[in-house]
Amino acid sequence: MIDEALRVFKDLDSKDFRILTGIEMGMKHFEWVPIEELNKYTRLPFEKLEYRLKKLVRNKLVVRTTQPYEGFQIYFEGYDALALNAFVKRKSISAIGDEVGVGKESVIYEAILPPELAIGEPVPVVIKFHREGRTSFKQIKRVREHLGEREHFSWIYAARLAAQREYRIMAELYPKVSIPKPFDHNRHAIVMELAKGSLLAKTKLLAPEWYLDEILKQVIITYSLGIIHADLSEYNIFASEDGVQLIDWPQYVTLEHPHADEILERDVSNVLTHFFRKYGIKRELDETIREIKSEAGKSAEEIKESTESRLGKGTIEEWDLEEALEEDFEEGIEEDVFQEEDFEAEKFEAESFEAEEFEAEEIEPKETEVEDLKTQNLKKAASKKENSDKE
Repeated sequence: MIDEALRVFKDLDSKDFRILTGIEMGMKHFEWVPIEELNKYTRLPFEKLEYRLKKLVRNKLVVRTTQPYEGFQIYFEGYDALALNAFVKRKSISAIGDEVGVGKESVIYEAILPPELAIGEPVPVVIKFHREGRTSFKQIKRVREHLGEREHFSWIYAARLAAQREYRIMAELYPKVSIPKPFDHNRHAIVMELAKGSLLAKTKLLAPEWYLDEILKQVIITYSLGIIHADLSEYNIFASEDGVQLIDWPQYVTLEHPHADEILERDVSNVLTHFFRKYGIKRELDETIREIKSEAGKSAEEIKESTESRLGKGTIEEWDLEEALEEDFEEGIEEDVFQEEDFEAEKFEAESFEAEEFEAEEIEPKETEVEDLKTQNLKKAASKKENSDKE
């Protein structure tokens, strides 16, 4: 895992990063990059190149084969090191913390974004490392539109394209759609804002109908922009007192997709099914789809007014999220989740690092428990209700 990259990061120098980049570049053309190609790229004498390659293999950043020839591949950990080096050089992060989420196709770590001004406060963020290559390449190709008809691709290619695709759509949608703010992207990794609140699948809502309307509002706005999430469910939505945020966007499709209507129906069906199963709220799928399409031509403000008018409420100041785990949560499901947690910059002092001054030749340019409720918020809500009853 990325822990290996973090463990050896400070010991890597510019020549090590040069070798890692050479393998990265070579894997565009070779399954196993010949040592002769690395010699041409790095311009290091064979004996020095071999010595450094042995060190990278020993540190589990690179894997070596001798059949049918001596060749090398980069591990995920080596790719992690290249992305981290780029982020630090660009001052997108200054330190990295603990793993806060892991799934079949990504792993997420908390990190610190340096303040823009010297007197400013560090900003807590997360880094999402795509891991598409963990699963079968054939399966990835079957369900990942962005891989097209390519017959040959490596896990590097799959993970890098997924991250690039997700970052681009997030940059396009933010802040029009309620999603975490994207800060930076390199190779297979994205630096982004922490999602607010807690995962919908593990949260008991005291105002479920309001939240359902908030989710559908985001679906309408996204659809108005010509985009469908394509992987929407209670495992890709965060709920907070401010509203909702949608996460995990690499599988999005446009309205021109030949199965756009089916994909939209699946997204909406997932959401409606969750609210019916957990809260008994019944919405007809066909009617909801028609509403989404009819509202899609309106502005974001008009959509907001329309959804608020149905309930007569525009905020949830008097409501709180109740801590509760989903009783029928299916065990064994792996989802890409992360949640805002309190942590200070000092927590990462041991893991802070500096980037090597090395110009990399880059290839071209997704589980935590619910936060405890604050006692004073519950008292405030109860007091407000008691005063209302007296009046």
